Amino acid sequence: MSVQTGIGEMVPDIALAGPDGAPVKPSDFRGRKLVLFFYPKDDTPGCTTENQDFSALKAEFDAAGVALLGISKDSPAKHAKFTAKYALTAPLASDPETGGLADALGIWVEKSMYGRTYMGMERTTFLVDPEGRIAAVWRKVKVKDHAAEVLKEASAL
Repeated sequence: MSVQTGIGEMVPDIALAGPDGAPVKPSDFRGRKLVLFFYPKDDTPGCTTENQDFSALKAEFDAAGVALLGISKDSPAKHAKFTAKYALTAPLASDPETGGLADALGIWVEKSMYGRTYMGMERTTFLVDPEGRIAAVWRKVKVKDHAAEVLKEASAL
């Protein structure tokens, strides 16, 4: 059973598979602000737009001292194809199928579509401060203007 992690709490330090398959953890970013944006699936309309929006603003996030990491359950190989297809610049990581960071954060949830229930990623973004504490959370994200809103909040942190 997952528990929703909230503002002021430490982000769980659970390893993900980075773009090259090597482990990457939230603690690898200590000393910098970090945006973890979780999305359901590579190469779907909303997820593609969200990744393109964060990539378009990556230079501004970098200038503000903010690291980006997009996360889904897709494999590193699928992330590589997705990144190449859309020339994405925001790095992507793969969350383990079970017991991963999404589970620990309470965003791997039961969903329903066309009368069928299944487990899926709730589109959620976490802003993490340089000490590793959650500074802001956007749940059930609507993609339009989201990356710009996160940039504004991250720059002010």
